[in-house]
Amino acid sequence: MSLTALYDVPAPAKLNLFLHIIGRRADGYHLLQSVFELIDWVDVLHFERRDDGHLARHDLGTTLPEDDLCLRAARALQLESATALGADISIDKRVPWGAGMGGGSSDAASTLLALNRLWGLHWPRERLAALGLRLGADVPFFIGGHPAFVEGIGEKLTPVVLPPSRYAVVKPAAALSTREIFGHPQLVRSTDPVILAGSPEEAGRSDLPPDGLKEFVRRAVHGYGRNDLQPPAEDRCPEVAQATRWLEARYGNSRMTGSGSAVFARDDTVETPLAAFPAKELPPGWVGRQCRSLSEHPLAGWAS
Repeated sequence: MSLTALYDVPAPAKLNLFLHIIGRRADGYHLLQSVFELIDWVDVLHFERRDDGHLARHDLGTTLPEDDLCLRAARALQLESATALGADISIDKRVPWGAGMGGGSSDAASTLLALNRLWGLHWPRERLAALGLRLGADVPFFIGGHPAFVEGIGEKLTPVVLPPSRYAVVKPAAALSTREIFGHPQLVRSTDPVILAGSPEEAGRSDLPPDGLKEFVRRAVHGYGRNDLQPPAEDRCPEVAQATRWLEARYGNSRMTGSGSAVFARDDTVETPLAAFPAKELPPGWVGRQCRSLSEHPLAGWAS
């Protein structure tokens, strides 16, 4: 029996444990290196199949732009697969917009994974990821299904195993435009790339992690590197700097994720219950919560 609906489909957010800009392509796209971690702050989507080919989005909470990434993903999959089917897509938007947490890209990835099942297309993960890359650089990561060391413009993914972690995540009232931050004149675009032991580029290097990727990931979890986008973001939005100080005072560390404006801190006080997050201390208009890492995407089994 064919599916007619999929309800309560999760679209988790991500954190950049670090984010280095190592160059820029001739077409203007920035080359990066990062470790992406999935967290349990999620949007929830519902899909109902339509036989008339129409695609419609319904906002259950925050009003989204008329032609958001989710709807564009559905349209792209419909066109590439030449299916005659459509869908009603309802979104309960919970991940803050303009936060650098990949909420829109995650919604698009979950849409591709869900409609692939709902429409009976049976596309493999690799084909969905290639389509996702045309929609946004972060989309292939969410389709990939696991935490990853990310390179290129976001399309080169090396799955990594990260230890279970907790984070305090705060989103100031202000949102930031990715285009504005990447175009900032103060953005550093020449951070030295990480070269892992065993790679062809390692010849003559003495500063490599001795155990390659495993050792590098351990360093990333414990605060390696920085976010190269953070200084431009703080210049454009003083609330980002305020959020870093707020977290630093309570957890002893802080870092902006993605292109901001959300900031996170590792919460190493494992004996403290999650309910202890000091939400009442947040300034007006800010949102925040304690998050757990995810070892894999909740939809990891939805594509081969």
